[in-house]
Amino acid sequence: MRAQKRKDTAPELAIRRELHRLGCGYRVDYPIPVSRRRADIAFPRCRIAVFVDGCFWHACPLHGTVPKHNRTWWENKLRTNVARDRDTDQRLHEAGWTVIRVWEHEDPVAAARAIAEIYGDLRARQATPSPQ
Repeated sequence: MRAQKRKDTAPELAIRRELHRLGCGYRVDYPIPVSRRRADIAFPRCRIAVFVDGCFWHACPLHGTVPKHNRTWWENKLRTNVARDRDTDQRLHEAGWTVIRVWEHEDPVAAARAIAEIYGDLRARQATPSPQ
């Protein structure tokens, strides 16, 4: 498991490349303020955390599989990963962050466009002074 990349995976790089092309400034492997976990891509000023989840490690409902050998251990491991994801989402939501999760099998261009749209909306809201 040590050989598994924690950052700079091919799907993550593809999304980051497209976000850069769209003119979005972001942080990579950003430490989350409410836990010891890290967001794959973050827009700290707008409080957006993006996670690019691998189908195997995060138990994708479409492509997730469980190895046949040591099956019980793997089922527990993957269940724990999913529970950690939900806990991270909840902690971030409670701290006022927007959480975006993208599966590695999703189209990176479409995912980046959706992320950029949310980013643009939140930046526009921050730039607009609230009526007093």
